[in-house]
Amino acid sequence: MNLQEFWFVLIGVLFTGYFVLEGFDFGVGMLMPILGRGSDVRRRVLINTIGPVWDGNEVWLITAAGAMFAAFPEWYASMFSGLYFALLILLVALILRVCAIEYRGKIDDPVWRARCDLGIGIGSWVPAMAWGWVFANLVRGVPLNEDKQIVGSVLDLLSPYALLGALTTGLLFVLHGAVFVSLKTGGEVRADAHRAARLLLAPTALVVGGFGLWTQLAYGTDWTWIPLGLAVLGLVGGAAACLAHRDGWAFTGTALTVAAASTLLFGSLFPDVLPSTIDAAFSLTVANASSTPYTLKVMSWAALLVTPVVLGYQGWTYWVFRKRITVDHIPPGIGLSPSPTPRPVEE
Repeated sequence: MNLQEFWFVLIGVLFTGYFVLEGFDFGVGMLMPILGRGSDVRRRVLINTIGPVWDGNEVWLITAAGAMFAAFPEWYASMFSGLYFALLILLVALILRVCAIEYRGKIDDPVWRARCDLGIGIGSWVPAMAWGWVFANLVRGVPLNEDKQIVGSVLDLLSPYALLGALTTGLLFVLHGAVFVSLKTGGEVRADAHRAARLLLAPTALVVGGFGLWTQLAYGTDWTWIPLGLAVLGLVGGAAACLAHRDGWAFTGTALTVAAASTLLFGSLFPDVLPSTIDAAFSLTVANASSTPYTLKVMSWAALLVTPVVLGYQGWTYWVFRKRITVDHIPPGIGLSPSPTPRPVEE
């Protein structure tokens, strides 16, 4: 494996980590109107499940985008300029979500909190589905001309395959979030989250299976049958664990499904990074879109030194905040309360 291929794989790993970790954050926000209905305390329970980790999870996206810019500047420039409007909407939704979470507890007003909850919902649903749409279009190909410019409009990218990709990530993330809430909460919130997860199992399996099979048959290679099989295994195993009330194994199953689905997409994309539907000769590949070997070498040493520290710190954060949360742990007040580490709740 040369450095160009190494950095393609590393960018795939970074996006996969982002989808696995931020995926359940999105799912929690998407489920707030359902699992938090009728009670501000229940909504605060949901926010507190992701409160210590959601901003750290977003670092994976920042790192992935930065790595793409540095390692494959042609890919970054063509993708972000050609899909500018769509990615701008995605970015605005992410900013709306950040502001809504951070400022929800700053004003003691039910109307203010309701508007923030709406912002959390919009800022979760839009990115959750937009990422599936974006990566489905990357795998399918875009109208890239000889000047490495994406021509046409956003409407040209609304193919059935891309729309199915959006539905796939939307359903997969909301299921991932429901299982995460089951794992992180107790009492009535956990019971409702488990019920929501069971209702989501069948439609998610149908859509994810259909999109995965379409991807493999149309764009996959011989080895990408492996991640497709792992995605199916994770979904089936997660469903069985969910029905058996084994929350930890259920979350492992959905996390495996998200990771395997992301691997399937990146594996189907390689060796291209931005295939052209106009002419294959216009496509951007890991070879013609990368930075110089010296740049990639310096970046590799930096990644080797910094990555273990970041992973260790984030793993420690998850370990510290591993306990379940119930409505009894929410003190008087609003928003993200600076309460101590939640006490364990007996099953």
